[in-house]
Amino acid sequence: MQRFDFALSGQRIHLAVEGSTGGTTLGLHAAADTINAGKRVLWASVDMPDPARFSQLFAHLSLVESSRFHAMNFGGKFERAMDALLEAANSLPSVGLVVLDDWCESTGRLDGQTIEQVQRLMEGCPASMTVLLISKGSVDASGKSADPIVARGADALTRMGFEVWRLWRTERTNGRCLDRNGDRITLAIEDSGIHV
Repeated sequence: MQRFDFALSGQRIHLAVEGSTGGTTLGLHAAADTINAGKRVLWASVDMPDPARFSQLFAHLSLVESSRFHAMNFGGKFERAMDALLEAANSLPSVGLVVLDDWCESTGRLDGQTIEQVQRLMEGCPASMTVLLISKGSVDASGKSADPIVARGADALTRMGFEVWRLWRTERTNGRCLDRNGDRITLAIEDSGIHV
């Protein structure tokens, strides 16, 4: 199996994941690839990535390369986190990826203020940077969708210019289905990252 290349370049992506399916792993995989390409990564989350998982996914990078991963916690006001991310995105050289992991509540409607802050981030980041939002997906209670999960806030984020991706488990133990706007690919999650 070969390591999957997401080939990110300036996209705005909202990734909705089935709970504990590998959303953070996908984000860290993309971060390692971005750093390997000579760029920086800005990572914001309520909880920092698991250190052991981080080490596995960054094992192929040198210590100097890994220092281009800039993490912050947004446990306080979401607006302040967006301020810090925008400042870093526009002042640090060679930022290629901005990740908001677990950026919203896992249930209920997305509130208007959170959506406004995401739009502010998206509009404030240079077009060459990829912005990746990772959140828990939900089940379609109406029964209209045959898919295992739906992305919360998909309509609002699509109107903003985000692609909606979804990730869920397959029948294979380490298998995952990644749906990128209807284009589906089966992936495998390994210790070293995501493989095809």
